[in-house]
Amino acid sequence: MPKGLLAGKRALITGASSGLGRQFANILVRAGAHGVVAARRTEALDTLIAEIAAYGGSAEAVVMDVTDRKSVINGVAQAGAVDILVNAAGVTNSKPVLDQTEADYELILGTNLKGAFLTATEVARGMRDRKRGGSIINIASILGLRQAGHVTPYAISKAAVIQLTKQLALELARYGIRVNALAPGYVDTALNHSFFTSDAGSDLVQRNPMRRLGTLEDLEAPLLLLASDGSNYMTGSVLTVDGGHMVSTL
Repeated sequence: MPKGLLAGKRALITGASSGLGRQFANILVRAGAHGVVAARRTEALDTLIAEIAAYGGSAEAVVMDVTDRKSVINGVAQAGAVDILVNAAGVTNSKPVLDQTEADYELILGTNLKGAFLTATEVARGMRDRKRGGSIINIASILGLRQAGHVTPYAISKAAVIQLTKQLALELARYGIRVNALAPGYVDTALNHSFFTSDAGSDLVQRNPMRRLGTLEDLEAPLLLLASDGSNYMTGSVLTVDGGHMVSTL
């Protein structure tokens, strides 16, 4: 990792209490950014900040429920002059579409789409007013570009996040604000490791042209590209990191 790549930058990461959000916070801090880690669960944030402090990183926590506008406004105000936003807060479930309920739909769309919209627009207002530009990175998914069973609300939300990214990129470019999306494929994490060691999971891996799962480390360089000045002429882009899954044969 390029040390000092993001020195002097202030990065707000939502959904930082676990999963990709937690990993992304560590990546940005290790590259020199000051991390502002946001989530609803304060205990997990305290643990993350202690972990960051142990390797000499700099971070602070803000409590934020991305589905609640007042909470987002307060959290972004506490975060200060944000240069980089990573919208990583997200939820999903696994059910046949006819078993998905209105509550399921509202929870997933509320967190993944509404949360990204509220946080991105609130952070962008500050970036515009400070006239320093910035980078907004929305975490999408290849399921926003393709289909899979039992994840209909999630796939809808990620497809909408991709369109949100492009709309924001169009309107915010005049303020020097870049808006891009990172769309991971199947990544081996603690939450899904048991599935990918099953027969069904193994079959899915074998349908990937690279014949392997992604790792959290595979997302490091793409995230740093979008967060850093290396992407100064990129906005509205959707960067897929999926081992070729998007180009696999039917």
